[in-house]
Parts: sequence; C-alpha cells; structure tokens
Amino acid sequence: MTIQVKLQDILEGMDCQSDEQSSFLNLTTGAVVSITDEELRAAEHDAPLEDFPEWQHDQIRIARDILETDHYLPLPDRFEINEYQIMERFCLSVDEDDLRDDLCDAIRGRGAFRRFKDRVQAYGMAEDWYRYRDAALQEIVVAWCEEHGIPYTA
Repeated sequence: MTIQVKLQDILEGMDCQSDEQSSFLNLTTGAVVSITDEELRAAEHDAPLEDFPEWQHDQIRIARDILETDHYLPLPDRFEINEYQIMERFCLSVDEDDLRDDLCDAIRGRGAFRRFKDRVQAYGMAEDWYRYRDAALQEIVVAWCEEHGIPYTA
C-alpha cells in the first residue's frame, strides 16, 4: 500500500508547530501527528504512563513509536520555512514603489513581523499577503514531499 498525503494536512501540521511542539508524518498511514517536547521526553526516558494524565497516554505511545521506528518523518520546521524570507519576497513583489519601499522598511529590525502585518492591514493588502504566504508554504510542502518521494494530493 502506498500512502498519499493531503497537502492541507501537512500545512496544518506545520502550522501547529512551536518551540514546544513538533509535527511528524506517519509514513505508513499518511496521518500527521503533533507531539509536545514533554511527550517526547517521557518517551525517551521510558517514563511510566501512570505518571501522566490519561489524555496524554496515546500521545506518549506515538512519541515512543516516533523514537523507536522509522515510520515518522519530521515536517519542515520554522527554520526550513523562513517566513521572514517569504515576507521579504512579498514586499519586493509589490509594484507600487512607495508601498514597496515602506513595506521593505517595515521588515527591518526588531518587531518586523508586527510592523509588516500592521502595514499590510493598513494598505488593505492583508488578503494578498495571506494568499502569497499560502502559495509559498504550499511550494515548500510540495518540494518536501517530492524530496522524500511522498505522493500527495491537493
């Protein structure tokens, strides 16, 4: 049986990631799972399930499976995604000189993400930005799937 993953499932899994949580693709089922660092640590140290609330038991079992088998592949993380670079490309794609220059200025230094989002909102470009960002993320996911030989559907 060959799995076929949905690009949207991978995109949602990438969106769930944080400093405390990672997402993985189960190569046998095609399911995307998100596991906290706490659950991975519990699995690494073979901590007894009884030490954790019942709602966490399945996640710790999955974390053990992630560590003990080669059935899981980590999804691209924020370093591989580089949202700043996507933002920068969006700014440079704006045709109107004044808008482009202002957006490019907004993404320099501390608070770049907040200033950028405020400006695209103020200029009525938020929808354009999110469409651009979604397309860029989809390209990353397609490239990742192809790199790993994973069949996918839209």
